[in-house]
Amino acid sequence: MVTLRQARSADYRQLFELYEELNPLDPAPDTREWLIFEKILNNDDLILFVAESTNQLLATCYLNIIPNLTRGGYPYALIENVVTRASHRHQGIGKQLLLYAQAHAWSRDCYKIMLLTGSEDESTHAFYLACGFSGDMKHGYIIRR
Repeated sequence: MVTLRQARSADYRQLFELYEELNPLDPAPDTREWLIFEKILNNDDLILFVAESTNQLLATCYLNIIPNLTRGGYPYALIENVVTRASHRHQGIGKQLLLYAQAHAWSRDCYKIMLLTGSEDESTHAFYLACGFSGDMKHGYIIRR
């Protein structure tokens, strides 16, 4: 049985194990990441969701609720850092988690949810489409420092 919930402090180590699968070249977390993690956990507009089974995190995603001055003042949401443990993919866990995050965004009156992916893998795009996202409404542009 899989439990969907918000992350808590005790999830720190396992969360970064999942992130290692997402970005294997990232440096190991240190004090800086811990402080950021605690800041996220203490902000109602920044939500880390996890899927857990038998005390093991299987998937995560990060939902940001962003205040907005257009669209009648309704906020919008951004989902980032979506990852399911490789050993548990193609079992519907990631989809359950994204739908859970979507329900939370809708409960907060968000008028839209955005998600970007850098993946060129067709199965990744099929996954997001199966979760209700459209890939043809807007174009994403990114600049990095």
